[in-house]
Amino acid sequence: MVLLPILVGRRGWQRIKLPAPDLIQCLILGILGVAASNYFYYVAIQKTSVAIAIIVQYTAPVWVLLYVVARGQQKLSLQKAAAVGVAIAGIALTIGIVGTKSAAALHIASWGFIAALLASFSFAFYNVGAHRILARYDRWRVLVWTLASASVLWLFVNPPWKVVAEHYTSAQWGFLFGFSLLSVLAPFSLYFLALQHLEPTRAIIGSCLEPVFSILLAAAFLGEVMRPIQTLGIVLVLLAIVIVQMPGGGSTVSADLVGVDPIE
Repeated sequence: MVLLPILVGRRGWQRIKLPAPDLIQCLILGILGVAASNYFYYVAIQKTSVAIAIIVQYTAPVWVLLYVVARGQQKLSLQKAAAVGVAIAGIALTIGIVGTKSAAALHIASWGFIAALLASFSFAFYNVGAHRILARYDRWRVLVWTLASASVLWLFVNPPWKVVAEHYTSAQWGFLFGFSLLSVLAPFSLYFLALQHLEPTRAIIGSCLEPVFSILLAAAFLGEVMRPIQTLGIVLVLLAIVIVQMPGGGSTVSADLVGVDPIE
């Protein structure tokens, strides 16, 4: 609702139209990637815990690495494998799944674990899929149709009249509107920009900073105490990002995965 009028007003329909095959790819990317990863992540939180949901979802770098290696798009290197392993270990320490005596952090329900695993597959899917189509189109054109398909899906799953029946206050509507801009539109815009310039493995390991920032923001604004084990986890995540961004290490990518400059 926000992005589409802006793009049409500035560019016109012709600048955001896509050929049918690419449009279908964007629609699938929005449903099976963006919508599915968020939905299954929330289910995982509801059925297990934030710690379990995050650590399982962030096994996605493993699936991305295995996929691009299996397709011959990258060579399996010690550098990439080490970066993935260090990133996952760092997240495990950061969120407290390792080094904690709290049984709640280790509460695992079978459906919750499956949901978290599906979230990781969806997360990996839109990293690989978005990178491929962003090699041919600028991110705004891809982003608007990807988000549109996810939005249309939720209009069927949770129709507008059900939302209206919740009788949200004006303050709650304002919060939801601001939250959608700050937590969906802005980060997806930036992440698609990253995918346009970085291969999927590097981009998704960089995204492992998400739980790190969650911990740091909670410490800064909510007064939560950051334990030494979490500090070590943050250091490991940062180390993983440094490792994967270092030159070399089998980063050869096939021609259809080479990022291009944004077409603004």
